[in-house]
Amino acid sequence: MKNVLLLFTILSCMHYMGQSQNITWLKIGAGDVFSVQGNLADGALMSDISWAWNSAVACFPQTQERKFSGHHVLYALDLPSFSEMEIWVTPEDEDANFSLYAYQVGTITPGNTVPNLSSCIRCEADHKWDYKKRGQTQDHTRRVQDILALNNPYQVVIGVVGAEGLQTGAYTLYLKMKKR
Repeated sequence: MKNVLLLFTILSCMHYMGQSQNITWLKIGAGDVFSVQGNLADGALMSDISWAWNSAVACFPQTQERKFSGHHVLYALDLPSFSEMEIWVTPEDEDANFSLYAYQVGTITPGNTVPNLSSCIRCEADHKWDYKKRGQTQDHTRRVQDILALNNPYQVVIGVVGAEGLQTGAYTLYLKMKKR
């Protein structure tokens, strides 16, 4: 079933050109756990990521800039009303340093696509910790949660990123959507 869903998604993927960044569109249904394989080599460097610490976006602070300095591979999907999504990425090489972000907008346009993102509904990010957190253990998986839509549907852009300038590396991106 997972392979059929993956094949269906690959066949139905559309590409959207947004300011030098390709965005691959994905389709996922409620209750599904979806996965897609990718490689940072298919992405591109983003020369300006100051959008991320803009107060109208607030995805991650400027002090974490180096953790989002490699290639960015972008995906997008529709998030229906009354849905919640969890997203995680697992690098093939457990020693590879990846980061992940996801943001919600009403409708994706060139004017609200990174690196031209001036505001969004919500943005969440995960990266390698600078220090250990009491009672928690981090592995090579990066995860964002709380991507949700209540009364209105949204569109979500997901960025899989190499940290510390990483430009290549295979990974699997997982998405899980549930109706609220």
